[in-house]
Amino acid sequence: MVGKRFQNVLNKIYKVYPSIREGMKYRRFGKLNLQVSALGFGCMRLPVIGNDHSKVDEPEAIRMIRYAIDHGVNYVDTAYPYHGGNGEIVVGKALRDGYRERVRLATKMPIWNINSREDMDRIFEEQLKKLQTEYVDFYLLHALNKNSWLKIKNLNVFDWAERVVSEDRIKYLGFSFHDDYEVFKEIIDAYDKWALCQIQYNYENEEDQAGTRGLKYAAGKGLAVVIMEPLLGGALANPPPAVKQIWDEAGKDPVEMALQWLWNKPEVSVVLSGMSTMEQVKRNIEFASRSGVGLLTEEDLKLIARVHVKYKELRPIPCTKCGYCMPCPNGVDIPWNFEVYNNGVAYNSIGSARWTYNNIPAEKRASACVGCRSCEEKCPQRIPISEWMQRIDKELRFQPP
Repeated sequence: MVGKRFQNVLNKIYKVYPSIREGMKYRRFGKLNLQVSALGFGCMRLPVIGNDHSKVDEPEAIRMIRYAIDHGVNYVDTAYPYHGGNGEIVVGKALRDGYRERVRLATKMPIWNINSREDMDRIFEEQLKKLQTEYVDFYLLHALNKNSWLKIKNLNVFDWAERVVSEDRIKYLGFSFHDDYEVFKEIIDAYDKWALCQIQYNYENEEDQAGTRGLKYAAGKGLAVVIMEPLLGGALANPPPAVKQIWDEAGKDPVEMALQWLWNKPEVSVVLSGMSTMEQVKRNIEFASRSGVGLLTEEDLKLIARVHVKYKELRPIPCTKCGYCMPCPNGVDIPWNFEVYNNGVAYNSIGSARWTYNNIPAEKRASACVGCRSCEEKCPQRIPISEWMQRIDKELRFQPP
């Protein structure tokens, strides 16, 4: 009994002064007067039963989430569609027994399911019920791009959000993002009450989507910047032999180096990791305990730059994305097809490339190429584009069972 009372007192102290907890490091969360753990628990890749992504191994997932919280993680991120709609349910169960009060909880509005204000209310109420909470600390508009941003803006989402904030059921509003820098900047400038944004960012994505420019712009506006895909969907954790050799010769762990590269930047508020095993949880907590701004040496940064160059060398198609080949008279997005294929080869992740390829409009895929070769006359790299289009489609399209 005494032990339990003592632990309760400690938990209250940790909540007010989290930086005194041994191990975990904490960081300023934008313009908010909050301290958030360097490592956040991303709940998109919880352990599952068999190969069914919707069937979460609940006991193990709960054990992992609670272990992370017990070791200083105080930011938990989930979303409406994770694990086939079951992710929020598992997170809600994990945050029972006093764990909810020890974390900042983030979830997201599924824009693709929203067509009215009534939809906003209905889905938000459903999320609160799944999460077994009366409020969420951070509510993000999920995966904004040019089209979904226009849609949700026309539905007056800010009026809705400010009402729910006034009811104290949402503490702060933010958004997650997948588009280019100009769209990112437009979204930030459109609303002066954003508290946070969530971007895909790692040492291989410095110039992609929001990129480094977006990171600095958002932080300069006072937004907390939450990082997703720090390992590029796990690709950077399992490097191909040529890259692994570089890490091994330097005696460095590729996962830790990717995470430390992010924590080294003052603009980064929290790095999310979608952890699937207890081993990953423990290792990432250990890495976070060694994190800090400006801790990487010049040699470390040069090593990461070498790895980046090697990844570029592994891309089989010498496309520079200059765009001279565009527009294709048949609608094929030639640079995009090259990028997807190159990344699949370079990161040893053809499965991921195949999924990406088959989830865009068919008219943009390599399969729509008719071999007119008009693009090849314009290509400064003299790439045999029509031949590559055939190969890309053959290797990336889903084959019927």
